[in-house]
Amino acid sequence: MQARGKHDGPAGGDARAWRAAVGITLAAGLVRLVFAALLPLIPDETYYWDWSRHLAAGYFDHPPVIALLIRAGTALGGLVGLGHTAFAVRLVPVLAGIVASLATIGIARRLGGGGAARTAAMVLAAMPLVAAGLVLATPDAPLLAAIATGLYAVVRALESPPRSRASLAWWTAAGIALGIAFASKYTSILLPVALTIAVLLRPGLRARLREPGPYVACIVATLVFLPVLRWNAAHDWASFRFQLQHGLGSTAKGSPLNREINLVAGQLGLVSPILFALLAAAVWRTLRGRADDVRFALATVATASWVFFVYSALKKNVEANWPAPSYVPAVALLAALAATPARDRWLRRGIVLGAALSALLFAAVSYAVVAPTLPPPLARVMARSAREVARWDTVNARVAQSVAGTTGTTWLAADRYQDVSKLAYTAPGQPEVFCICLGGRQNQYEIWPDFAHRAAPGDALVAVVDDTPDVHGAVRRIVPYFASVERGALAPLLRGRDTVSTRRLWILRGYRGGWPSRDSIR
Repeated sequence: MQARGKHDGPAGGDARAWRAAVGITLAAGLVRLVFAALLPLIPDETYYWDWSRHLAAGYFDHPPVIALLIRAGTALGGLVGLGHTAFAVRLVPVLAGIVASLATIGIARRLGGGGAARTAAMVLAAMPLVAAGLVLATPDAPLLAAIATGLYAVVRALESPPRSRASLAWWTAAGIALGIAFASKYTSILLPVALTIAVLLRPGLRARLREPGPYVACIVATLVFLPVLRWNAAHDWASFRFQLQHGLGSTAKGSPLNREINLVAGQLGLVSPILFALLAAAVWRTLRGRADDVRFALATVATASWVFFVYSALKKNVEANWPAPSYVPAVALLAALAATPARDRWLRRGIVLGAALSALLFAAVSYAVVAPTLPPPLARVMARSAREVARWDTVNARVAQSVAGTTGTTWLAADRYQDVSKLAYTAPGQPEVFCICLGGRQNQYEIWPDFAHRAAPGDALVAVVDDTPDVHGAVRRIVPYFASVERGALAPLLRGRDTVSTRRLWILRGYRGGWPSRDSIR
């Protein structure tokens, strides 16, 4: 686990260590591909899958790259008979995760040689955030791939002579990667902000402002991101407004201290306590020491990202995965530290603990195992995982029975976007499903044509909602627009033999026209 400098020792040893790093990274990626095929899609993934059926330059929640990756995977899946299976949906995002890991170990190699790359590969392979998180088809996969490749390009640009062709080429590559990061997730704006802070603080980096490369990178990134800007302008900046409110709004309940504690606890679960402490120490040591310009820039990127989310947690709950990009430079810096017996001993322990936590997460979603003796943050994550991969077989069977009892065209609906997307993905024929989300959080389904724009008079609607003693609130809002309403069957969501949740079906017949509304987001 020794991190050998890139100019130390025989070239053959460095090359062997680099090949080992690549081998570890590819093997870890193969394991993620296996789980990608075995595990059911969670609701967020089916939501993004539904986006991929309606390609656009933007969506209410996020920019479009995740939808493009899913569409590419399902298109490839269709060619080989896999169609819209979980493996096809996750294929390209998992490959993007492999790219993120390769770029990260590439940065480590530039800093500390093949030994550092090998250490970074082992850390990434064990870290739950990567081992389990990059199995999923979410915006984090393309975001991390773009951030890691962009940082690698920045490192190469800073290593190149100012105003050289190589410098300009690497700055241009960084601009392309940054534009893709912008089009993956809006928090990627933290990367150029952090790099700007590093440039302003460091005289050696300020000299780079006298070459065209950084400005070319900004122009290229903006051009790549331009379609997303145009989409937002055409939709009243809906996506930007939602994310600003989502991350920095001041309506969160509870104590800011509790939110800060939850932020740290989430990191301990997704990174592992030992690795988290080692990564934080590596970044702090880099900032306090006499680091070169490249290391200083990487440490500033990691720190600025963390400072932002610590600030955000004062106002709103911060999801555990949001600070993920900060770990790209942090892992490279940790791997490139000079080896000491104490560092190597704790690093081995951190890798073992991280691998154990990753295995527990896989067990949670595979077998719904939730150990009551686990730390509460991890237990909550595992319990949520068990719920999110619950089967919808019974729901769809009840829906089919309800549809068989109606005349004319019968449509499907649910009252939250997660259930809408689950119905759309799991129901036979993968039909169009509407969101009667008249009181919940706004989402992409409210930008697309609603039931009133697609249905004809006399049509029926089967609504799948939570079970309540009286008529469900969302159903009550739409009852006046139908000739009759009938309480349908109960439908359990199953995980193995266990019922993790229950839905109630409501059958509304004889659509009369019209529809309730709330503030438009179009």
